[in-house]
Amino acid sequence: MSRKNKRLRAISLYTGAGGLDLGFEAAGFETCVAVELDDECVTTLMANRPWPVIHRSIHDIPSDEILSVAGLKPGEADVLIGGPPCQPFSKCGYWANGDSARLDDPRATTVEAYLRVLRDTQPRAFLMENVAGLVFKGKDEGLRLVEETIASINREQGTRYGVELLVLNAADFGVPQIRIRAFLVGARDGSRFGSIAPTHRAPALGNQQDLDFVLSPYRTAWDALGDLDGAGCVEDLCVRGKWADLLPSIPEGQNYLFHTERGGGLPLFGWRRRFWNFLLKLDKGQPSWTLTAQPGPATGPFHWKNRRLSGRELCRLQTIPDSYHVLGSLSAVQRQVGNAVPSALAEVIALRMRARLLGDQSAERLAPTLIPTARGDAPGPEPVVSVPKKYRSLVGNHTAHPGTGRGNRAAQRASTA
Repeated sequence: MSRKNKRLRAISLYTGAGGLDLGFEAAGFETCVAVELDDECVTTLMANRPWPVIHRSIHDIPSDEILSVAGLKPGEADVLIGGPPCQPFSKCGYWANGDSARLDDPRATTVEAYLRVLRDTQPRAFLMENVAGLVFKGKDEGLRLVEETIASINREQGTRYGVELLVLNAADFGVPQIRIRAFLVGARDGSRFGSIAPTHRAPALGNQQDLDFVLSPYRTAWDALGDLDGAGCVEDLCVRGKWADLLPSIPEGQNYLFHTERGGGLPLFGWRRRFWNFLLKLDKGQPSWTLTAQPGPATGPFHWKNRRLSGRELCRLQTIPDSYHVLGSLSAVQRQVGNAVPSALAEVIALRMRARLLGDQSAERLAPTLIPTARGDAPGPEPVVSVPKKYRSLVGNHTAHPGTGRGNRAAQRASTA
């Protein structure tokens, strides 16, 4: 069955700029209602798609209003999707007791609100993205509480929702960006989702060589951006701030660590004394590093031409289609895109959900459409320049970071405890 023959119906919460929805749209789903509080995200959504948008806090929106705007009754939605912002699960404990009266508490957290809508709308399947604390070793209490809450919903509603955790690197599925995200997936009838095998790979190492005949190479920054050069861009792409003039002295694919005693440049900084994305620059021949939503003036990744990435380039790295325009200033676009799910990754998951949870087995064989086309070998790296004189006073012996939990901030916290 063609993915266009039947549009499956989705309820979208915490829609943001629509990255997750665009992937589901490409997989044959229609967003029947989108719930989003942020003004800039709502402007983007309404300028690009006819999706009905409820522009309020989810805590102020009854579930029956969501269903009414979507034109659906309980049980009719095919999927509930959304990425609650990363917040503590501090209020989830009472869910395990099945106290449904508290599900409507206006003080409830974003995760609780998502689960309240799940309970009330009873979609055939659900996808929850970017849940805080799910993948940290010894910190799985959030996952346990969600599982207990859904078990409570099952007892109350007679449903059979399961909870399966997927931890996926977007680059493994054709996204030109290293971005690891957690997803919870479940079906109302208890169907199992299972795992998703990667479709793309990093350059072969050792016993990985056998995979070369099966998996495509990672899509790279060059694949995504090779036809864009920033010319004619209305955005100011110049790097500003104290460290702007140091960026051209760092090779592609490297960061400030190049200018440490263990790097190939001058010893200007201590080893691992800065965040990883400090003065981080894209490598044409590799996927991008993870895009952030609110970068500082020296926070990368930066373009290999020693400038900031344009709004369109940011969208390309998140596999948001060129026909979709994220609106606002460059900082507003960066925030919207940096918080989004890569659309191509969402498409891969949505196709598997159609096949495994919604009964359309043919969807398993459909090829994703949002993965960028490979452009072939990237040009050679850009030349680097010498460190400007104004930074040379920093040359010297710098102590390395002492290790996790031993840095200056940790010491300060310990001294005030």
